[in-house]
Amino acid sequence: MKVADPKLSSEGERNFLWAKAHMGALTNLAEKYAKSKPLEGVKIGVCLHITKETSVLIDALLLAGAEVKLAAANPLSTQDDIAAYLSTRTEVWAWRGESTKEYGWCIEQVLGSRPQQLIDDGADLHVAAHRSKVKGIVGGSEETTTGVVRLKALEAQGGLAYPVIAVNDAKTKFMFDNRYGTGQSTLDGIMRATALLLAGARTVVVGYGWVGKGVAMRARGMGARVTVVEVDPVKALEAHLDGFDVSGIDEAAPGGELFVTTTGMKGVIPYAAIEKMKEGAILTNAGHFDVEIDVKTLLSKAKKVKEVRTNVDEVTLPSGKRVYLVAKGRIANLVAAEGHPPEVMQMSFANQMMAAIRIHADHSKMEKKVYGVPAELEDEVARAALKSMGISIGVMTKEQKEYAHSWEI
Repeated sequence: MKVADPKLSSEGERNFLWAKAHMGALTNLAEKYAKSKPLEGVKIGVCLHITKETSVLIDALLLAGAEVKLAAANPLSTQDDIAAYLSTRTEVWAWRGESTKEYGWCIEQVLGSRPQQLIDDGADLHVAAHRSKVKGIVGGSEETTTGVVRLKALEAQGGLAYPVIAVNDAKTKFMFDNRYGTGQSTLDGIMRATALLLAGARTVVVGYGWVGKGVAMRARGMGARVTVVEVDPVKALEAHLDGFDVSGIDEAAPGGELFVTTTGMKGVIPYAAIEKMKEGAILTNAGHFDVEIDVKTLLSKAKKVKEVRTNVDEVTLPSGKRVYLVAKGRIANLVAAEGHPPEVMQMSFANQMMAAIRIHADHSKMEKKVYGVPAELEDEVARAALKSMGISIGVMTKEQKEYAHSWEI
């Protein structure tokens, strides 16, 4: 990191231990693989949001024998205490508030260490590796929806240089991380940034994928009046049957008080929609990149931009109307809060751990394409999570197993 502060490092260690105590699925795997060391000598380049939960994954990889090089997956999401703590154990190139140039430089340092595997969140590390034609990479994994979309597009063009396991596509990831993790942490970020009441607030959730479902569900649970904006007819129908108002962004813009984007798509809140919003509307993004709200046009046309609270900018439009931009349009749950709870991330990062081990063992037999997480690994992660929560489940009888594979009643 930029400066390794011993006091900051000590704080990071405390936060690491707190997260570790609530991530039994991952720590149990770490204990298991600390003995066999299946990643002995493997150099892994990592580009993730540097949070207390991420430090538990890094710890698990190190215990499994890996050599880890780390950069951040967002210029504003790094928790400096965690970066300071991890820098006492491995090489870290990350600090909160990186410029765009510094962010790219940090990724270049990870690639310059000549990793054999990559673990990424958003695919910036994978894309940089492909653009620079870095050699020696045998495979990797991807954490989030946006990154998987980018890598599948690369595969479709015949340009993917090595196999990648799409951790995001694991049920034990997207059904929990995307829905419950982002749902809770996004509202946490909004409330920390604004300190305003959510109950009764006319809230517009743009997108009804797993992240949108989580945000809409949690916002309603806090008493917000929720409208979902969708372009997918099936998702729109689902949102309607789930009890939400559904509309397009142009119809939702004039009445909304709080807007949250959750799509991973560019320009889902265009400047024309922002112009229709009421005085004091709050704009927030929960997607990986800062492209969902048209921040570039908003700021270029603004009469005035003033930071009125930490992570809240007051933007005065040419009309004199004011809107408020949270976290500069970046991923609010990580910029304005601490990201997902450890109980959720234990599953996502257990999948990352298992993916790294699978890539190391099987990369020579894998094609240059994007793979899902194997079903047997998903089961292992789910069972480990249940065990960490003190939950036991039943077992199918021999008769039931036979019936499940029979065509007769």
